Amino acid sequence: MKHAAGTLLFIARFAILGLAMAFVVGLFWPGSGEHLRERFGLGAAAPTAPAARSPHPGSGPVSYADAVAAAAPSVVNIYANRIVTEQAVRMYDNPVLQQLFGGQPTTFQHREQTLGSGVIVSAQGQGYVLTNNHVIAHAADIQVLLYDGRIAKASLVGADEESDLAVLKIDASNLPVIHIAEQPLRPGDVVLAIGNPLGLNQTVTMGIVSAIGRQLNSSSAEDFIQTDAAINLGNSGGALVNAEGELVGINTLLIGKAAGAEGIGFAIPVTTAKKVLDQIIATGHVVRGWLGADYAFVPVAANGGLPGAARGALVTMVYPGGPAALAGIRPRDILLRIGADDILDPADLRRREAALKPGSTVTVSGLRNGTPFHLDVTLVQRPAMSAGSMPDG
Repeated sequence: MKHAAGTLLFIARFAILGLAMAFVVGLFWPGSGEHLRERFGLGAAAPTAPAARSPHPGSGPVSYADAVAAAAPSVVNIYANRIVTEQAVRMYDNPVLQQLFGGQPTTFQHREQTLGSGVIVSAQGQGYVLTNNHVIAHAADIQVLLYDGRIAKASLVGADEESDLAVLKIDASNLPVIHIAEQPLRPGDVVLAIGNPLGLNQTVTMGIVSAIGRQLNSSSAEDFIQTDAAINLGNSGGALVNAEGELVGINTLLIGKAAGAEGIGFAIPVTTAKKVLDQIIATGHVVRGWLGADYAFVPVAANGGLPGAARGALVTMVYPGGPAALAGIRPRDILLRIGADDILDPADLRRREAALKPGSTVTVSGLRNGTPFHLDVTLVQRPAMSAGSMPDG
């Protein structure tokens, strides 16, 4: 019995000594256990499963209330009243005179109200509001309903038909100015459309950026953001914001079900809107440079070994007496560079020439029947070009 007790005590002492040594080794050599298991082929211990993340209750995919709260006070409702003159036929009250002379042509006037939206923007510390030109065009009186319920009379600073933008000025204090996004948009980004659809007062809809750089008019230098966020009549001029509540575009139009479309709306990028805003405030109008030519994509044969998105722009038409014609540019020339910048495609060339000042001279490089050429072109002011009839937003 005493011999067995002595044996157990001996084993216990060695067990305690082994645990103490393991503690000291683990303290001064972390990870030694895994190293020894791998060396003796015992395999690594199974990793523990990470704890499940609890959803954040106020941001991201759960809620965009913070973004709406940041942007909504800067979005206003616009009510533009215009006097409309229409033709009519006045009939005589006397049946005999009516039978003898018929109706008498006449005109009458009536007041028509257009609903739209706008965004309070920062510009020289003044109360400037960006909206769409088609919302306030030919308006005799413009009223702005602010987020806090105040009503202000607005005056037109200037408008640009080609980009369909207009700048209004209101006299009011404590105006909430929207924050403008600095990061570029990408297809797939979440966006929110805030405006006054169908006179329902401020409404928010959500979608994603379907595409960027959309050209709706082949002769225009402007491009658009395509989104599936619902844009309805009255949303024109309202804000398109990102998930942080920052302004990324001005809602402008939609393609409705009458055209067989579903979820296709367009907004003017905030970078374009900011340039138009600055020019209108400075001069009252927008000035664009013009080369005097029309362009198309460079055709690439499917078996030519070149990528389908070829660089450059193909000249399809040169306007007689225009800058391009005077410089010697011809139809079917391929333009590759303007100044120091490569030309990516026709839309890129239109944007670059529009950004240049009229009267400035720029070197245009390209290919004519495979032979390189370099020509100096002196730009003129782009003539007024209507944006064309587009579906209203």
